[in-house]
Amino acid sequence: MRIFTKLSAPLCLLFVFLCLKTAFSSSIHASSFSTTHLCSHEEALALLQFKTSFSIDYTVPYPDYCANHFYTKANYSKIESWKEGIDCCSWDGVSCDNVTGHVIALNLSCSFLYGTFPSNSTLFFLKNLQSLNLSLNDFRHSKIPSEISQFTRLKHLDVSFSRFSSQVPGEIAYLPKLVSLNLSCNSFDLILETTTLRYLVQNLSEVRELVLSGVNMTSVNPCSFMNLSSSLTTLVLWESALRGNFPNSIFSFPNLKKFYLSGKQNLSIDLPSTNWSSPLQQLYLGDMDCGRRLPESIGDLKSLQYLHLHCNFEGSILASIGNLSQLTYLSISYNNLSGQIQSSLANLTQLTSLYLFNNQFSGPILASICNLRQLTSLFLSSNNLSGQIPSSLANLTQLTFIDLSNNQFSGPIPASIGNLRQLTSLYLFSNNLSGQIPSSLANLTQLTSLHLSNNQFSGPIRVSIGNLRQLTSLYLYSNNLSGQIPSSLANLTQLTSLYLSNNQFSGPIPSSIGNLRQLTSLYLSYNNFSRQIPSSLANLTQLTSLHLSNNQFSGPIPASIGNLSHLTDLSLSSNNFNGQIPSSLTNLTQLCYLFLSYNLLNGTLPPWIFTLPLLEYLYLNHNQFRGQINQFQQNSLTHLDLSNNKLQGSIPNSIANLVNLSYLNLSSNHFSDFVVLDMFSALQNLEILDLSHNNLTGKIPNCLPKSLSVLNLQANYFDGNIAFGFPEGCGLRNLNLHGNQMDGLSPRSLVNCRMLEVLDVGNNSISDTFPYWLESLPDLQVLVLRSNKFHGSVQSTKESPSFPKLRVLDLSSNYFVGALPVRYIENFNAMMDPHKDGGSPEYMMVSTGANSYQYSLVVTWKGFDYELQKILTIFSSIHLSNNMFEGEIPDVIGKLSSLKGLNLSHNNLTGHIPPSLGNLTNLEWLDLSSNELAGKIPDELVSLTQLSVLNLSNNHLIGRIPQGNQFNTFGNGSYEGNLGLCGIPLSKSCDGIGTSPSSFQEKDELWRFGWRVVVLGYGCGVVFGLLMGYHVFRTGKPKWFVSLFDGRQSQSGRKMRKPRRIVERRS
Repeated sequence: MRIFTKLSAPLCLLFVFLCLKTAFSSSIHASSFSTTHLCSHEEALALLQFKTSFSIDYTVPYPDYCANHFYTKANYSKIESWKEGIDCCSWDGVSCDNVTGHVIALNLSCSFLYGTFPSNSTLFFLKNLQSLNLSLNDFRHSKIPSEISQFTRLKHLDVSFSRFSSQVPGEIAYLPKLVSLNLSCNSFDLILETTTLRYLVQNLSEVRELVLSGVNMTSVNPCSFMNLSSSLTTLVLWESALRGNFPNSIFSFPNLKKFYLSGKQNLSIDLPSTNWSSPLQQLYLGDMDCGRRLPESIGDLKSLQYLHLHCNFEGSILASIGNLSQLTYLSISYNNLSGQIQSSLANLTQLTSLYLFNNQFSGPILASICNLRQLTSLFLSSNNLSGQIPSSLANLTQLTFIDLSNNQFSGPIPASIGNLRQLTSLYLFSNNLSGQIPSSLANLTQLTSLHLSNNQFSGPIRVSIGNLRQLTSLYLYSNNLSGQIPSSLANLTQLTSLYLSNNQFSGPIPSSIGNLRQLTSLYLSYNNFSRQIPSSLANLTQLTSLHLSNNQFSGPIPASIGNLSHLTDLSLSSNNFNGQIPSSLTNLTQLCYLFLSYNLLNGTLPPWIFTLPLLEYLYLNHNQFRGQINQFQQNSLTHLDLSNNKLQGSIPNSIANLVNLSYLNLSSNHFSDFVVLDMFSALQNLEILDLSHNNLTGKIPNCLPKSLSVLNLQANYFDGNIAFGFPEGCGLRNLNLHGNQMDGLSPRSLVNCRMLEVLDVGNNSISDTFPYWLESLPDLQVLVLRSNKFHGSVQSTKESPSFPKLRVLDLSSNYFVGALPVRYIENFNAMMDPHKDGGSPEYMMVSTGANSYQYSLVVTWKGFDYELQKILTIFSSIHLSNNMFEGEIPDVIGKLSSLKGLNLSHNNLTGHIPPSLGNLTNLEWLDLSSNELAGKIPDELVSLTQLSVLNLSNNHLIGRIPQGNQFNTFGNGSYEGNLGLCGIPLSKSCDGIGTSPSSFQEKDELWRFGWRVVVLGYGCGVVFGLLMGYHVFRTGKPKWFVSLFDGRQSQSGRKMRKPRRIVERRS
């Protein structure tokens, strides 16, 4: 189907119908005239010649709208009745004068005409034409011919929705008898210049109805309309790009009954604040500035029947609206109105449609609203309404549509709602409704749409739901519903959409679901469904979307799914499917999205999967596929994830043909061999590239796609210099080269990557001084240089703030010397702003359009390196261990109040432990071991109530060990190697008398055992180890470490290949 308009066409059509349903009345009346006189031979020939100028295309435009509102026959054009030998006055769409026989009206609306409108059209031979309606055809961006001025008797002209373009001809102003003019909705390609409008206003003194919706009037001054005839009854200026202030004197026009005005580019109008008397019957003001508050004077418009105000008003609904007793349609949606809904609305007893959605109304639905007995449509969605849904709503027995979604309603659905027997649509989603879905809903036998998702409904789906045989869409997702799907659901044979995701349904899918043969969307994800997928699912041949992910389905993927040839997206992820991908899926040639990740699928990847012509998303990650990747035979793929399998061999060069690819993840496989990374430079749309945790070798190329946001090559065998120059405008946000064999210097061109958030080059052989030039990167959050050959001092080179967003700094196991970087620490603003715990956790990630990628990080725990698959944004740490830093620990570290971890061990630090460390109330581990620290342990450290790991060993500390809070849990190992320390848990008493440390040793052993389980968990999955450690050590600490892991997606903490290099403490 051709694109007919850039505007919101259905809405524009609605305006045309609402505003002009009485327009062109003479054309309609003329059609009933007697045809006692035959039309002239010349006029018949002219019409037949006009007919040959166009073809008929039944896709142009909106055939359903034409059938419903203009009562045209389906696939029928009026000109099909135009034949020689038949009186043209009897032809469809042609009306003649009953005395002269001249053609005086031509109504070709919805005639499916397609073609260019000729400027020399024989239509202009119809000199007596009084009414011309060419609406709802497709004239292919033709100009409105200037010859139209030849219709000197024309009273009614409608060329709306006809795809005319270019400038409106000034010759229209030469139609002195014109009463109604409709140029609306021609794809915004029809332009009305200021000069032409001036001519129209001056010359069309008889015009009553002027409809210019969607006409491009960017250059027109709104004041020009004030010179229109005082006899004007209808002015429609919807979406016409007018700018500036529209004079409110328009409301003084004595005969104006319909006024429609909207715009989005600095259009405004001042509503009369007093004495607003007017014959207005319809007022539409949308997407514009109408003043801050709705004036009380709106209540003076006693003739108003239709009121639509989308003006960003504030305040409450005015009581004076209750004076509009003739009102049948009221829409004041998309404003910022607040407070309770006024009880005065109950006075609007003629109201049939009430639209108050997208405001900030609060409180309950007042019972007085339920007096609007004529109401057919009630839309109160997207507010802050609360309380229970009143049972008195059942009094509105004419209701066909209820939308109370996106509010804060609570409690059960009242059983009385089952009395609304005319209801066709019920939308209650996104509230706090609870209880069971009432059985009385089964009385709503006219219901076609039932949307109850995102609530707290519980219990089973009632068997009586099978009574709703007209239902086409059923949305129950994101509740607490349980039990099995009732077999009576199979009675809903008109159902096209069934959404039951995110509940607690269990058991098998009933085989009777195969009776729902009209179903196009089936969503059963995130439940506890089990067993095998029933073969009857193959009967649903109209299905386009099938989502069964995150359940407990088992067995092989049934081959019968290959019969669903209309499928565009198939999601079976996170189940227990095993075996190979059935070859029958090759029949799914319409498939765009295929998600089979997190299963037990095995075998080799079938070659045909890379030949599906429309496939864009292919997720096969976290399975047991083996073998090599076959060559790619099509280039439609945009997202490919084969990570966490057992694939091996080389990455095929044909991947360079996937020119649309934006996401590629081949991590955690056994790919080996030399890889030419230059082949990825051809993928100019590539945003995410993850080849980590393989056995790949090769060099970093000189250039990579400028579109790249994430490059993760960690844990491979890439070597050589990081040679590529990062161009200006580089979009990298995450560069991870951790655990390779890179050497040379760090590339200074990284300063061009202004969006860089994560830089990890740890565990390589890079030899350089500290890359101080990174301090200019405004968004850098994670900097890991650990286990390289960096050397020299770490000091800021500029006065301005450096690293303001840095939250993770790891410089451990290098050769840095000198004092700790005080000037940097002073600017770690992100570490000074502790995130509040609670609420949904947020993870460090990059989101670019359709792509999202969660960052990972290698951390050191008890001498082991683990890769955290997800990093909470509350995580912040400083690791400066295993260097040659010297001097004192600066007091300013005590300002980093969001720190979770601080490791300064294995350096040459001297002086005292600063008491300011007691301000680090979020600190969970502190390691100052193997330094030259002296003096007492500050009592202020006792206030660190989150601290679960403390290591002060191998220093020169003296005095009594503080007691209280977490210090009561630390064992001997936290203090060993400090001969001057005394007190619990050490055996050395501060008064010279020995103490029994047995109870404390017991706790120490408990701790050691608990976290030994965690360390052992490396072999069988750190998640399990962490949970076991938590179970044994009931305090659940350290919280940060446990919370960093999340479900199946972070299955294990991965020990890195290279061991940590411990630099011996210098004496």
